[in-house]
Amino acid sequence: MASPNSGDTSAADSRPGGALSLATSGGPQAAGDGQAADGAATPDDDFWNVEDIAGELSEIRRNRRAEGRQHAEHGAEGFPSRVRLAKVAEELCGALFPLRLGPDFVRRHNEATFVTQSLQIALSRLQAQVRLELLYAAKEARQAVEQRADALVLEFSRRLPDIRRLLDLDIDAAFRGDPAARSLDEVLICYPGLLAIIHHRLAHALHGLGAPLVARILSEIAHGATGIDIHPAARIGRGFFIDHGTGVVVGETAIVGDNVRLYQGVTLGAKDFTTESSGALVRALPRHPIVEDDVVIYAAATILGRVTIGRGSEIGGNVWLTHSVPPYSRVSQARALVTNGQTGNAVPPPTPLN
Repeated sequence: MASPNSGDTSAADSRPGGALSLATSGGPQAAGDGQAADGAATPDDDFWNVEDIAGELSEIRRNRRAEGRQHAEHGAEGFPSRVRLAKVAEELCGALFPLRLGPDFVRRHNEATFVTQSLQIALSRLQAQVRLELLYAAKEARQAVEQRADALVLEFSRRLPDIRRLLDLDIDAAFRGDPAARSLDEVLICYPGLLAIIHHRLAHALHGLGAPLVARILSEIAHGATGIDIHPAARIGRGFFIDHGTGVVVGETAIVGDNVRLYQGVTLGAKDFTTESSGALVRALPRHPIVEDDVVIYAAATILGRVTIGRGSEIGGNVWLTHSVPPYSRVSQARALVTNGQTGNAVPPPTPLN
């Protein structure tokens, strides 16, 4: 991708087979009049009128970029790379769990060497991405940014042992909480909730250290793979377990205590948003739920706003909750009403079996 100072034309546009040669390869006529022998469009063949469209798109980009420097587009040369951070995440996962998430050549006799080498590579790559983030919004000299990136990643590396200890508690919670689990290895390798929480623990540390953009990208990598959306700023306690997982949302200012279990489709979201007089959103205000220790929230429950779910509570499936509940509450939706499709009469619930 072109650098910020290279103008509008991307390097890919001028390559054989690049975006431009594909875009101007003619209209519906696969071959015939106006086509070169190799199938490429001749200069006067613009069936799709792409030159005018490309010119208008170029003008839109110029106007958009002129509106605000704080939202400048830098591309891969000036912005953290999702592809490279996905590789960093993979390497960090392997370093944290070498025999489970590392490559197949890792054995007990060489795992210490593997972890050492993996961390050297992963942290160096991470430093490069953190440096890009800091430069993106920098108001200081490049040398100062480089030093700050070094210090940030060094502190992050020192937190990895504590992150591993937290993750062990998450794995144990998943194994205890799911009767279908046969082993800790199965939980770690197969459960999407574990992949999401590994990424969250890493991203949360980076967010707190001053790399929120890199942290958000790491979270979104897991979101794309699992359907579980946890903002890296959310505070999550020990022994966290997401069963099944698809559709879970945990908002930026949510606070989750110890030994909390969520099922698929749970939302810990915001009820409304505070705005300034200009209409712009006021950011980072506490607006998501507080979930205390030992809470279970069942599938598709939606909890909105800065409310507190007291410790030991159970929130039933499909519940919509916008107010706090005291400790040891049991919250459920109204019972389903079953009617006879021909008569319209209510059908009584079946008698419980003795």
